[in-house]
Amino acid sequence: MPIRARRTRLLWRTLIAAALAALLATLMSPGAALGAAQAPAAPGDALRPPGESRPVYSYEDAIRESVWVDTRIDGDADGRTDRVAVDIVRPRELDRTGREIPVIMDASPYYSCCGRGNESQKKTYDANGKPVQLPLYYDNYFVPRGYGYVAVDLAGTNRSDGCVDVGGRSDIQSAKAVVDWLNGRARGYTSRTGAEPAKASWSNGKTGMIGKSYDGTIANGVAATGVRGLKTIVPIGSISSWYDYYFAKGAPLYDSGPDGLSDYVESPEARARCGAVQQRLVDEAPRTGDRTRLWSERDYVPDAGKVKASVFVVHGMQDLNVRTKHFGQWWDALAENGVDRKIWLSQTGHVDPFDYRRADWVRTLHRWFDHELMGYDNGIDREPMADIERAPDRWSTDRVWPPRATDTVKLRPAKGASPGVGTLGPRPGSGTETFTDDPRLSETDWAGQIASPTSSKAGFLSKPLGRDLRLSGSSKVSVTATPTTRTAHLSAVLVDLGPDTIRDYAASGEGISTLPERTCWGASTTGDSACFKETRAKTADVDYTIFSRGWADLGNWADDDKGRPLTPGKPYTITLDLAASDHVVPKGHRLALIIGGTDKNLIDPPTDTPTLGIDLSRTYAKVPLVGGAKAFATTDAPETVTPRESRLDGVAPPRPLNPVPGGRTS
Repeated sequence: MPIRARRTRLLWRTLIAAALAALLATLMSPGAALGAAQAPAAPGDALRPPGESRPVYSYEDAIRESVWVDTRIDGDADGRTDRVAVDIVRPRELDRTGREIPVIMDASPYYSCCGRGNESQKKTYDANGKPVQLPLYYDNYFVPRGYGYVAVDLAGTNRSDGCVDVGGRSDIQSAKAVVDWLNGRARGYTSRTGAEPAKASWSNGKTGMIGKSYDGTIANGVAATGVRGLKTIVPIGSISSWYDYYFAKGAPLYDSGPDGLSDYVESPEARARCGAVQQRLVDEAPRTGDRTRLWSERDYVPDAGKVKASVFVVHGMQDLNVRTKHFGQWWDALAENGVDRKIWLSQTGHVDPFDYRRADWVRTLHRWFDHELMGYDNGIDREPMADIERAPDRWSTDRVWPPRATDTVKLRPAKGASPGVGTLGPRPGSGTETFTDDPRLSETDWAGQIASPTSSKAGFLSKPLGRDLRLSGSSKVSVTATPTTRTAHLSAVLVDLGPDTIRDYAASGEGISTLPERTCWGASTTGDSACFKETRAKTADVDYTIFSRGWADLGNWADDDKGRPLTPGKPYTITLDLAASDHVVPKGHRLALIIGGTDKNLIDPPTDTPTLGIDLSRTYAKVPLVGGAKAFATTDAPETVTPRESRLDGVAPPRPLNPVPGGRTS
């Protein structure tokens, strides 16, 4: 199904008027012809249809300026409202003619502390404080095509006032205020402390926000306010609920909280004045895993109904930093509220599509912004909604996602011939499987010995599949477990058991290798190059692929938001939310479910070391199968997987991650 149109796109009369205005701007601007020469075409520009914006404006001669926008809040309690720094690049030719233009915006906390993109670029300025380099290619590519580009320092970072509050009111207002300023609803100034006003008279108010990780998270949060003028967002590997970044139903995913991230990204001067905000991030985000008011403020999913912007979601299905639950629950909420949307899902980890599918990505993003911000009727809204990477650099598409034929099917574990090695199928099991939590082991340790009895997990395997089986969306695993201790954590993973070549998401590049060669995407200046290092897929030959995961603290059995001590010897039932994915288990492979305790480097261990008995009659997985129950067809064919020295080969175990969405994670 094509993306539902929100409005009737431009009539012929509007198209003709826009074309005449563009022609007039070109003819009237003495720098326009020079601009075309100074904005060399990106790869593929010669093949672009005339119904798309083209690089006819000078990037060398573009206006570069900084404005400080009043957020109307005083986060650092210094007695005056905070101003955030807004660095702008826009075509000079259009400024001369008075033609108003749309804006692409990336609001980030990383412009000075950590850098953006695969090459960790930071902002640079000239002696007068004017921006010279803005990271990434957005300004280089889109400014010559008639867009304004805006890079916002979140409150408490780089040249902005205020404090970082990690996805809270200050963070979101930092960017929302800029959207308001672009639409004439907020005050801007030419300096951080002065009184000289700055107006965005050059902007038509139409704004598109983009960014990876923390940056895209801010885009999600601003869209959830329903702010007028925000027409589209492109969140890449982004958070939808900060609680779910730090916890999974009470189980801690990291050994620190949002105060550590705030301290990591804040400017030195903000760090000195923001002690009270830092302390609130400690006090109101307890390591117990209980959901508090702080987390509710940072959960954007309940406000999906306020979203007026279209949403182009991009995520790596093996992202173990911003895990895929984030895009799954956000996508589902947007769908329920009829939001226009599009999605790309790759086999990578926490990687930008510019670094795994560069030419197609830039072409698609260009068309998306042209459609959503320029108003071109280029047909992208009538094209398939989803692009899914099936194998390294091999993609498929779907008209809607998940496909309409997807249905939730119950699969049940049952006992097998060996302890801890059972079967998986539609029929209920009986009896109990027992394992003891071993925090030294990870999901890859479990999967590598899935066919062998071990004391640290329970594994359940289907028979070899008689045809390809596609799982598309989010799964759930309901477990009834009896612990021997007062605390216990649970993990569940879905495994495709069979040989394959996949992106090596556990390696340092998370599925890519960076090459020395560069390609150029837009125009360059002396201080801001549009040329970036190329990449290629980094692959691994494996005997199994873990493709979905979920975790929980068993103490949250009665309440997702609050844990409580367990009574040893008493059974408890809890449902684990497994991360969204889209994976095809090929014919001849087996689908496996593993239930274990602490998943090393992905959750932290409980206080105790429990042994857990799993009641198989009351344990099951609910999985989204394309084709429904009929799609789960197995055979009695011989197993296609031959363990090597009794152990299957997969990617390396998960590495320890620092809780830094978008920054360096290892």
